[in-house]
Amino acid sequence: MAGLFDKQADVYADARPTYPIEWYSKLAALTSHHTLAWDVATGSGQAAIDVAKHYEQVIATDVSESQLERAKPHSRVRYIHTPLTTNDNEIVSLIGGGCENSVDLITVAQAIHWFDLPSFYSLVSRLLRKPGGVIAVWGYNDIVVSSSFDAVLKKFHDTTLPYWDSNIKHIFDGYKTMPFPFEEVGLGREGNPLDLDIPKELSFDGVLKMLKSWSAVITAKSLGVDLLCEEVVEELKSAWGGPNLVRSVCYKAFMIAGKLP
Repeated sequence: MAGLFDKQADVYADARPTYPIEWYSKLAALTSHHTLAWDVATGSGQAAIDVAKHYEQVIATDVSESQLERAKPHSRVRYIHTPLTTNDNEIVSLIGGGCENSVDLITVAQAIHWFDLPSFYSLVSRLLRKPGGVIAVWGYNDIVVSSSFDAVLKKFHDTTLPYWDSNIKHIFDGYKTMPFPFEEVGLGREGNPLDLDIPKELSFDGVLKMLKSWSAVITAKSLGVDLLCEEVVEELKSAWGGPNLVRSVCYKAFMIAGKLP
């Protein structure tokens, strides 16, 4: 799986949205301490940088070295490569310095659907501070532009369905069926995520980069299928309004946050 993320690295950082800064303020207000945070599957560090505005140190981990190479440096963020062979005890040592119940905030942005959830939640139970620690996971599964463009995008999305990994089901259903065995803290709960919007100014080039970063598009290409062929790109471009138009769009997002019982 790490190889897939390595292939995404060239376009991922520019293509994906940043998350509203008020999300981090709300999460920080829920933790009793602001010493240590862990941003899991950080990618190129989109969330880690903003978490660092509220915590003394952020450990940002990822299975992809290529993603981490593109991460923006920050004095309070420590990026660590954690290949899939890294075991739980090694993770505890890397994140908490061997100390359990020492992490104030754990964040996972647009990535938890890739995880072995029982194994990850076991790690959370070991590392998250009790009481006073919070885990927050969020993602997005749609972009709203205009009725005409949205229809063309849905048509394209339907062509990608055979190439998605089965894990993507939790993104498709907005985390509504994803297990989340933590006590609610007022920002969504198991079975009932909090709906959120991510506003963004986006060019057509940005849209194209986003689509190219989809794992299904990359998987299809590796199998010799170009889902973003010239004809498809031209149809998307026409529905967008041309290559030079910048639009106000909205990513439809969802979050669940909780604490240890």
